[in-house]
Amino acid sequence: MPYEWVVSLDEAPEQSGAFSSETVLAELHLWPFRSLPRKGFVLFIAITATMLGLPLMAMLGTVILWGILPFIAIAVAGVWWALSHSYRQGELTEVLTFRRDRIDLTRRAPDGAEQSWQANPFWVRVHFYPEGGPVPSYLTLKGEGREVELGAFLSEEERKALYSELREHLSNLR
Repeated sequence: MPYEWVVSLDEAPEQSGAFSSETVLAELHLWPFRSLPRKGFVLFIAITATMLGLPLMAMLGTVILWGILPFIAIAVAGVWWALSHSYRQGELTEVLTFRRDRIDLTRRAPDGAEQSWQANPFWVRVHFYPEGGPVPSYLTLKGEGREVELGAFLSEEERKALYSELREHLSNLR
């Protein structure tokens, strides 16, 4: 799944039975799913260039080669640019940090812009909307007078699983 609990409430450091207010009790990292890893990206570009270049072998030494070669190069460059652009757009991350006295949510956009939200964990509620949200199985956190979405880039099944995990972590925190 494209999220992981970095520190769990079960593994949180205890100092003689008491936690300081700044101790991170749990931390959740979320990111968009990558169906094509970097190695696959390079392999795909190499195969594309090879498959487009093979027919050119028959044209070596002819004038026709120079007429077709720029279009082949533009096609490979276009595929490269499109996949690179997709990777840049997928650099979105969300980090949800649980502390004794507050919960922080930080969303980092691909352009480096950050949005943050924090609330008292006692008053935070996890809401799950099976229908009616911008995405199916819409997942939000509500607290401090605001409702913020969480993991809109996750699949429907992943949001359902995350919903139950968040409810469990919040109940353990209280």
